[in-house]
Amino acid sequence: MTLPRRPKGFMFDLDGTLILSNRKLGSYQVIPGAVEVLTELERRGVPYLALTNGSAYPAAKQGPRLREVGLPIVDGHLFTPNSVAGKLFKERGYQNVLVLGTPGVVEALTGHGIRCSLPGDEDAKSADAVYSAWFPECSMADIHAAAGRVLDGAPFYTASDVPFFATSEGPAFGYSCAINGAIHRVTGKEPQVTGKPSQLAMDFVAAKLGLLPSEIAVIGDDPKVEIEMAVAGGAIGIGVTSGTTSAEQWAAQPAERRPDLVIESIAELLEGGWLG
Repeated sequence: MTLPRRPKGFMFDLDGTLILSNRKLGSYQVIPGAVEVLTELERRGVPYLALTNGSAYPAAKQGPRLREVGLPIVDGHLFTPNSVAGKLFKERGYQNVLVLGTPGVVEALTGHGIRCSLPGDEDAKSADAVYSAWFPECSMADIHAAAGRVLDGAPFYTASDVPFFATSEGPAFGYSCAINGAIHRVTGKEPQVTGKPSQLAMDFVAAKLGLLPSEIAVIGDDPKVEIEMAVAGGAIGIGVTSGTTSAEQWAAQPAERRPDLVIESIAELLEGGWLG
């Protein structure tokens, strides 16, 4: 396998590609090669960013924690589905978004100028959109409140609809996926995803990098997330085996989830001379 063209910019997944966190998202370990690749991209002036589907923390909080363990990424190169959602909600003119998420989710959206309400708040009853994200403490009362707004016609969005993500302790549960399933079962409405693999996310990445999707290499460990987004958007797809997907599983993917290249880890980007 080889790349169809040399990338002019790079989008990296976080969990399973640059780092592995524990299941509670309380600690990180850097995947070998990540430091060297990001350092070299900075040295060469090649545009790059990391887009995680994790929504628990805003970049301003997650960035320093990543740098503490040695990953040299500045906040301006780190984005979450909340980054995409904040931009989208402003463009669509939502005045009040009902959020099923942790305080970090609310903080991130508020930082983008979005007014948020929580289940149980009086103004949650008039929210003009519903957004689900990382929320381990989600209750049936929270789901009831969100489903009620969706049944009343409020658009339904989610940070991620992925059931599992890679951690140092093995695959971890994607809470927003379970929350989405409950709301969908009640309302019949599927959420619009703001994170990967949505084309909302692909367009966001291209705009941030100042490149066409076809000029960007999208690198990740999940065929249903990063590579599906890359293929649908016309980007270059690179799969790694450092997270949830083995080389054998990559080889068995259908065309819409098949990467242009599979590598063991991003360290091979340096060895293969693909950094531009």
